[in-house]
Amino acid sequence: MRVDLFDFVLPPERIALRPARPRDAARMLVVRGDIAPFGDCTVRDLPAQLRRGDVLVFNDTRVIPAQLEGRRGDARIGATLHKRIDLRRWQAFIRNGKRLRVGDVVQFARDVAAIAEARHDDGSWTLAFVGDEPVEVLLERAGTMPLPPYIAGKRPTDEADRSDYQTMFAREEGAVAAPTAALHFTPDLLAALDEAGIGRETLTLHVGAGTFLPVKVEDTAEHRMHSEWGRIEPDVAARLNAARQAGGRVIAVGTTSLRVLESATGDDGIIQPFSGDTDIFITPGYRFRAIDGLMTNFHLPRSTLFMLVSALMGMERMQAAYAHAIAEHYRFYSYGDGSLLLP
Repeated sequence: MRVDLFDFVLPPERIALRPARPRDAARMLVVRGDIAPFGDCTVRDLPAQLRRGDVLVFNDTRVIPAQLEGRRGDARIGATLHKRIDLRRWQAFIRNGKRLRVGDVVQFARDVAAIAEARHDDGSWTLAFVGDEPVEVLLERAGTMPLPPYIAGKRPTDEADRSDYQTMFAREEGAVAAPTAALHFTPDLLAALDEAGIGRETLTLHVGAGTFLPVKVEDTAEHRMHSEWGRIEPDVAARLNAARQAGGRVIAVGTTSLRVLESATGDDGIIQPFSGDTDIFITPGYRFRAIDGLMTNFHLPRSTLFMLVSALMGMERMQAAYAHAIAEHYRFYSYGDGSLLLP
C-alpha cells in the first residue's frame, strides 16, 4: 500500500510535552464500528465503556535511561540503546556515527565507556560496555530517559520524566520507549475497573527505539520492522483464552501489547505462550486473531502505528477519528490523550 495514504496534517501545538495530571484525567476518544458517533470521554470513563468479563492486557516492560552522550576523541557521539544482545552488549542507534570505527572506545559520562564492536546494515552499532558492573547500573549513572524526538526536540529531559515516562505496571527492565497507552492508569482507575468486573493481565514487550523511526519507503511492502523481544507466560495465555471462551473481550492496552498477542496467536484464535523476537508489521488487510479492541494514544502521520490502527478500524474511519481529535484539541503522542478502539 502507498505510505502517503496514511498521511495527515497535525498542528504542532497538538503535541503534548507533559502528561495530564492526574494521569487518568487525560481525554479519551471512543471509536466504535464504522458508523457510530465518536465519544468524547476521559480515561476515568473507561470502566463504563467496557463490559464485565472483558480483560485489559498491559505491557509490564520498564524503560531504562538508554540515552547516552559521550566522546570518541574530539567527536561528540550520541547513543540510543534499542535492543539488548547479551549481558554487556546492546545494539544502539548512533548520532554522528560516521566518526566511529570498529574498535573505537566511546567515553560516556561518569566513567562509563563502551567499545564500538560492529556496524549493522541499518546504520546502528553494537556497543560492548567496559567493566563488570551491570549495564543497567551504568545507565543509571550516565543515561537519561529516551524521550521521543518530538518531545526531546522541544524541551530538555528533566527529573520529572524519570517517573512521568514510566507506567505503574513497569517491572521488567529493558525498554527504551514507554508503552504509552498505560501511562494513563492510576490506582484509583484500577480499583474502578475491578469493581466493574473488568480483568487485567500483563505480558512483556521491550519496546525499541525503532518504534520512532520514520517510514522512508513509498510502499508498505518495502518497509522493514525492527524486531523486539516479548513474552507471554503460559498461565496468562490460558486465562486470556478462557476469558474469550466465556464471552469476554481481550482489549490490548497499547500497540506493544497488541503486537505480542497477535504474534502469539495462530489462525485458530488461540493465544499461545510466547518468548522471543517479533517484527510483526500490521497494515490494512490484516486479520486480527487475538484482540477484540485496543486502547492507544494518537500516533504520527505515516507511521507504522497509524497503519496498525487503520488496519483495526479501517483507513477512512481512522482518518475521520484523527480529524475529529485535531478539531477538538486532543493532545497527541506519548504524553498525550488516549483513544479506545472497538471494532
